[in-house]
Amino acid sequence: MLAVDLNCDMGESYGLYQMGNDEEMMEYITSANIACGYHGGDPHTMRKTVELAKKYGVAIGSHPGFPDLVGFGRRALKATPEEIRDYVIYQTGALREFASYHSVQLQHCKPHGALYMMAMEDEKIAKAILEGLNKINPELIVFALNNSAVEEVGRKMGMHVALETYADREHTASGSIVMTRAGSQIEDYDAMADRVVRMVKEGKVLTHLNEDASLKSETICIHGDTPGASLLARKISEALKKNEIQVKPINEIL
Repeated sequence: MLAVDLNCDMGESYGLYQMGNDEEMMEYITSANIACGYHGGDPHTMRKTVELAKKYGVAIGSHPGFPDLVGFGRRALKATPEEIRDYVIYQTGALREFASYHSVQLQHCKPHGALYMMAMEDEKIAKAILEGLNKINPELIVFALNNSAVEEVGRKMGMHVALETYADREHTASGSIVMTRAGSQIEDYDAMADRVVRMVKEGKVLTHLNEDASLKSETICIHGDTPGASLLARKISEALKKNEIQVKPINEIL
């Protein structure tokens, strides 16, 4: 039987600022990417999000980004590979301790925003991130776009790589994504759910240029701050079950 992981970026609130719909999303996802304080999140939010994930039986992973609260980690900052490696170790290590406090293990890492996109295209950045994660725990699963530098370098290093596609972003022919919110423009969530089913069953998706592209979907991201995210997550969950596709954490798939 086919199976896929549903992941969501979470714990991005900090101080007085609230982001996303974390508890609503927990009902439908199987893996939570938890912000670690640099682009969003703070110690209290990290703790609460780990508690929520444990309550709902959702696997957890780190979601490290550039130190860029003002830009929400979506600005491409200049940093050396060594600095990037340290950013990832620092943030993932912090989340690991909150996980340990609640007697749960880190399952994966998914870099955030600009750091994620830069790593997919730059082998030096990809290697820096992977080296840091490998030192923390070589069994960690790393999320990566199809045909990306992270996928290529990660496999060469013997790391566990999960190929990621998106429910609420448009894809390119190469397997990358277009950083716009499809959910803010598409109101037909049934059609979006059907698109997810096709990505899993057929390994195909219509690109932003309306061309068919091939890709592999092992984990699918649904952003919690996409308009109607919880409705989209429910529609996707229902569509997957209707098509006899199991939804389970990525460590039970790879």
